[in-house]
Amino acid sequence: MSEPILSVRDMKVWFDVRDDDAGGIFPKTKKLKAVDGVSFDLMPGETLGIVGESGCGKSTLARSIIRLVKATSGEAVWMGRDLLKLSDADMLAVRKDIQMIFQDPLASLNPRMTCGEIIAEPLKTHFKGMGWAERRDKVRQMLEKVGMDPAQINRYPHEFSGGQCQRIGIARALITNPKLIICDEPVSALDVSVQAQVVNLLMGLQEELGISLLFIAHDLSVVKHISDRIMVLYFGNVVEIGTAQQVIEDPQHEYTQKLIASVPIPDPRKEMERREIRRAKRAAS
Repeated sequence: MSEPILSVRDMKVWFDVRDDDAGGIFPKTKKLKAVDGVSFDLMPGETLGIVGESGCGKSTLARSIIRLVKATSGEAVWMGRDLLKLSDADMLAVRKDIQMIFQDPLASLNPRMTCGEIIAEPLKTHFKGMGWAERRDKVRQMLEKVGMDPAQINRYPHEFSGGQCQRIGIARALITNPKLIICDEPVSALDVSVQAQVVNLLMGLQEELGISLLFIAHDLSVVKHISDRIMVLYFGNVVEIGTAQQVIEDPQHEYTQKLIASVPIPDPRKEMERREIRRAKRAAS
C-alpha cells in the first residue's frame, strides 16, 4: 500500500473575536475554534470530499494547509515535510505541486489580465527560465485540455461565462503539473448544468493526470459523484469519515444523516415518500 501524499494531524485554527457578552469597560475577546483538531490522510490519486454546512470550517481547513490562513497548531505533512514549518522560500517551491481552485470563478481572476496572462502567471513564478513562446504554447495546450478554444487566449474574464471562468481557473491550477489540487467549493456559484460539466471535467483530468483532489462542498450529491472518500465536518470537528458509499448509504452520525436528508430527490413521488417516513419517525419519537 502506498504512503499518503498528505497527512494532516490535529490541525487547529483558532481566531480571537470580540466577546459581546462580556461585561466591563474594555472589549474582551474569546476564541473562535474554526478548525479544532482535524486529522486525515490523502492518498496519491485519491479524491477526498469535505462536506458540511456553511461556517463549519471547510475552507479554513483547506487554506490553513497551504498557509493562506495561519494555523494555531498541528501538522500538514506533505511528502515527508511539514508545510507549517517550512520557510517562505521553501513553501513557495512547494506551491508548484499544490494548487487551488476558488469558489467564485470571476472574483478569483484578475479583470485587468487576459485569459492567457492569467493561466501563464504560475509559469512565470515557478519556471522563470521558460521563454514567452513556450509559455504561450503551454497555455494554448491547457485551454484545449479544459475544453476551451485556444483562440480565446487574448480575451478578458468579463467576456466569459461563469463556467468558462471556472475552466480558466482549473487551467491555471493545472499549468504547473501539480500533484494536489484543493477545490474550494468550485461549483457552488454555477448553474446545475454547468456544475455537472465542471465536475466531469475535473474527474476526467484527474484520471488522465493522476492528481489528488481535496474537494470541498456543502452539496452531498456533488461530493458523492466525485469522491473516493468523504469527511464530514461539524463546528470544526470531524464527525464522520469513510468511503463515499459508506457515508452516503450508512451514515453513522446524526449530523451526517441530517445532511443527507436535506438533499432533495428529483423524483416527486420518492421525495413525498421520504417526507412521510420523516414525519412518521418524528411522531413516533
